[in-house]
Amino acid sequence: MKLVIETPVELGYLDVKAGFDQTLFKKLSPPFPPVKVLRFDGSEKGDLVTLELDFFFFKQKWTSEIVESSTTDLEFRFVDLGKELPFFLKKWKHRHRVISTGIGSVIRDEIDFEGPFGLMSFMLYPILWMQFAYRKPVYRRIFKKSADL
Repeated sequence: MKLVIETPVELGYLDVKAGFDQTLFKKLSPPFPPVKVLRFDGSEKGDLVTLELDFFFFKQKWTSEIVESSTTDLEFRFVDLGKELPFFLKKWKHRHRVISTGIGSVIRDEIDFEGPFGLMSFMLYPILWMQFAYRKPVYRRIFKKSADL
């Protein structure tokens, strides 16, 4: 299945790129499940990100590898591919795109995922949509022009 969420922000795409770090990553984590960052190399090709999802009665590990990263005159993008996934996911590919609009940027999350069986993918869609919609106000708050510019 494919999920796409876009968030317009005020800062230019290179300023947004500079803010894509572990601090932002932690702020983007929704309240449930609580997430512990075990490893965060960054967003360059070959980097790894490993998380521990805490479902209270059990924990699940999630490791993704950055398999693509590039910056052009109009866009910064990187792609993470799930290598070790929690039980409810069979496949995960997440394209992170920050696209220049000339007066700001659009952060675009393009997620391709599959559950372990067909019905699970449909059940995951609204849950994942909510998890990524949670990021929208965080992105807008962090990538807002300051009043003294």
